[in-house]
Amino acid sequence: MIFTFSCDATSQAFGVNASLRVDYAHMTPERNAQNDERSQKGEGAESNASQNSTSNSISEKTSAVPAQNQKQSRDSQPSLLAYTVMALGLALFIRFFVAAPYVVSGSSMEPTFLDWHYLIIDKVIYDISSPVRGDVIVLNLPQDAGRSLIKRIIGLPGETVKISGSIVTITNSEYPKGLVLKEPYIDPKNASNGDSVEVNLGSDEYFVLGDNRHVSADSRIWGKLPKKDIVGRVDARLFPFNAISVLPGTVRY
Repeated sequence: MIFTFSCDATSQAFGVNASLRVDYAHMTPERNAQNDERSQKGEGAESNASQNSTSNSISEKTSAVPAQNQKQSRDSQPSLLAYTVMALGLALFIRFFVAAPYVVSGSSMEPTFLDWHYLIIDKVIYDISSPVRGDVIVLNLPQDAGRSLIKRIIGLPGETVKISGSIVTITNSEYPKGLVLKEPYIDPKNASNGDSVEVNLGSDEYFVLGDNRHVSADSRIWGKLPKKDIVGRVDARLFPFNAISVLPGTVRY
């Protein structure tokens, strides 16, 4: 009996307690799991809400970017138009009032300038300084303003120019006995042999000649050149490329 009781007691003691312990042991994790599950669901909901909020924020910012770009594009259009107009106006101002391109046609300035030589003319230089002997210029023919010629300045205002054969002599206050010009730019086969000319120049009058004296129509034929008919000085030659130069053909005596 004692053994049976003892076994029953032990069985009751350990069985119930064991059952309770087992029940307790299983209940605690179950409750924790439910709590964890609810916590995870709550965190998941918060995370989803946060993600949705971030997504909405990014979406709003993304949708705002094209609108800003469109606004900037609309704002930049007037500026681009203004810059284009300014650049075009500056180019036209330079073209008509400062510098102009000319293409040589004819043989009157050979061998210094040939057909198709592309030149840039300075149109304002003689507004701030006087033409100099030896300058190569473009002029409007006094008898026909629509015709442009390229020549070399030989005689200056107040001087006397005398041509005898191929020799050119300048008489002025500095050279009262006369200055015979040395003209290295003339090819001997282009030199004049039979000319006999003497011209007195008034104020603002110039005497011009072509380097090819055999064929040039210049002051020997049509007379003195008024300053107002000078278009400008040849400041640059841009073509041909192997002859690019600044102040091409200019000499000083």
